[in-house]
Amino acid sequence: MLHLLQKPLEAAQPSRRTFLKVSAGTIGGLVLAMNLPRSAASAAEGDFLQPFVHIRPDNTVVVLSKHLDKGQGTASGLATLVADELDAAHDQVRVEFAPSNPQLYANTLFGVQGTGGSTAMANSFMQYRQAGAAAKAMIVAAAAKDWGVPASEITVSDGVVSHGSGKSATLGDLAGLAAGEEVPAEPVLKTPDQWVYIGKSFPRLDVKNKTVGAPNTYTMDFQRDGLLVATVARAPRFGGKVKSFDASEARKVPGVVNVLELPNGVAVVAESTWPAIKGRSLLEIEWDDSGAETRSSDAMIAELKEMTAQPGVKVREDGDVDAVLEASAKVIEADYDFPFLAHGAMEPLDIAMMFDGETAELWFGSQIQTIDHNVAATVLGIPFQNVRINTLWAGGSFGRRAQADAHPVVEIAMLAKAMQADGMEPAPVKIVWTREDDMAGGYYRPMSAHRIRVGLDADNNVTAFKYNIAAKSIVKGTAFEAMLMKDGVDHNMTEGAHDTSYALGLMNMDQTFQETQVPVLWWRSVGHTHTAYVMETMIDRLAKEAGKDPVAYRLEMIRDDPRKANVLKLAADKAGWDQPPGDGRYRGVAVHKSFGSYVAEVAEISFRDDGTVKVEKVTAAVDCGTPINPDNIVAQVEGGIGYGLGAILRNQVTLVDGVVEETNFDTYEPLRMSDMPEVEVHIVASNEPPTGIGEPGTPPIGPAVANAIAAAKGDWITSLPLSKAGLV
Repeated sequence: MLHLLQKPLEAAQPSRRTFLKVSAGTIGGLVLAMNLPRSAASAAEGDFLQPFVHIRPDNTVVVLSKHLDKGQGTASGLATLVADELDAAHDQVRVEFAPSNPQLYANTLFGVQGTGGSTAMANSFMQYRQAGAAAKAMIVAAAAKDWGVPASEITVSDGVVSHGSGKSATLGDLAGLAAGEEVPAEPVLKTPDQWVYIGKSFPRLDVKNKTVGAPNTYTMDFQRDGLLVATVARAPRFGGKVKSFDASEARKVPGVVNVLELPNGVAVVAESTWPAIKGRSLLEIEWDDSGAETRSSDAMIAELKEMTAQPGVKVREDGDVDAVLEASAKVIEADYDFPFLAHGAMEPLDIAMMFDGETAELWFGSQIQTIDHNVAATVLGIPFQNVRINTLWAGGSFGRRAQADAHPVVEIAMLAKAMQADGMEPAPVKIVWTREDDMAGGYYRPMSAHRIRVGLDADNNVTAFKYNIAAKSIVKGTAFEAMLMKDGVDHNMTEGAHDTSYALGLMNMDQTFQETQVPVLWWRSVGHTHTAYVMETMIDRLAKEAGKDPVAYRLEMIRDDPRKANVLKLAADKAGWDQPPGDGRYRGVAVHKSFGSYVAEVAEISFRDDGTVKVEKVTAAVDCGTPINPDNIVAQVEGGIGYGLGAILRNQVTLVDGVVEETNFDTYEPLRMSDMPEVEVHIVASNEPPTGIGEPGTPPIGPAVANAIAAAKGDWITSLPLSKAGLV
């Protein structure tokens, strides 16, 4: 068995070298650790033998994905990189998730092991290619010695190693022999013209298991002998606490094993899911709401709007914008507001744990393994090395699993300790969140308000752009604050606006933070989901003031960003922007950069007889650097468009006296099949390093649709969702 592992590249330590170490538990095996100093070899034994690539005796190539795959195709992308450099056959490659090990598997853009911000390919492109290339070099060297031929005469293709003399072997045949080979310090990588898989479309490796419903693919269907299932009754108002409870009726439900109080609620532990849910419904709980959020959404948004009228934390300050606005010939003003949004992933939160008092093992879709691992060890009071995290596939996330507080881990660790304290025998337990738990459980995209003032001169040229935004900060007061906030600024709120490439004269931007018990979190595309809407609808308004075509105006306003201009031109060309859309059809356009990628979208709409809007077609152009799997890129852009469209049409989470109104998909409606437009995606050919694709398709769809509505009606929608304006 050939084991290959690679420590994340560290530009600050160019002197790092490679070393070879044979795994004590692997006969005839090889462990390759990249970018570790040779002096670390002895320390690495037992700690750093976590592979990126396994080549097994049965000739299966297993790629260890350090990133969670929650539907974005990351695991298949990483496998593609290894397979190409290794010259493995596509059908011999499998994917498994790497264990939690921040020293080996850190996301080099984060500094911890974790997935998010569409960074997987950007972080791992070179890393996984080097792992595959190093494996191939060692296989070839071993074959050359065994066959007595020059290594330069050996070829590897489709998983077969061969020589002109007629000698040949599989990768699995040679794995053991490669154990004695020197690890190449700098393995030779293929040039783009030599790629076999990169840049071509192949079926994702996860499709079969998901299609046939393979066991233990997701945490929701995870099973183990003796597994108990728990549900937790949590306060209906955020910040509420248990004052008292009566569990007598819950305990009578057949299958209920125990009822235990936790710091955040009351847990019903049962032999299976249904009695846990039934027992929970029979709990009688009195809640203490003295520290809870009791306001309704209207009051909260009113507060946010008041905040935007006042100075806040300076995010960008080019100069005396107020003076320039005062001297401008005209000032355009607009106020926007956006609601809380739930993530609404197909699989609600769930997590399983086995704790025996000294060691703990967890199974779930862990998105930031380092935080989850540390939190589990801390809450349980055991050493870090006594915790094992098994990452499973996640049925969606959209940011929901990337929690700074790791609250599912905290909850199940508290439950395990409570079970132990109550004298229960150690047993694996899984906490299941119902759809209602997940929808009403918070961690939403923040509610926000935006106030814009734009100055124009006598020729309608922009002289100044003043932008005030108010929302609850995602990172303020969390474990991410030290890393993601500088000088008190949370760029998660303002990304896509403060860093715009439009020429807007002097630009100042302030942000103000709302204080509320409602927990907020990253939502697909994060701040870009509202800043893109604001910026792109404002650009359309300014184009109208200037009497110019929206595409032409954008091209005039874009400064020093040719890739942005290029995707805009491509989308407009493919959509036939220069030709009338046809009777009863209207078009709108938006272009936005997020997570290093550029996406332009042209939305074509019509109106039904009842006046509601129907998005007929979306033409998208995307530049995400080197395309690894074009089919997956298209799928992600299509999905991002559908996800963003559903949000702007009718999605919102509202509170009445602090209690969430929308608790399932009947009131928080997902995009319907009848809502989904025809989508056409065009990928820009590029040799640039790969950038994100899981999120960038979402931000442009909202403003593109809004601009199409404005083309029809003359006014821009500034308060979402569109259902509030009677358009849905």
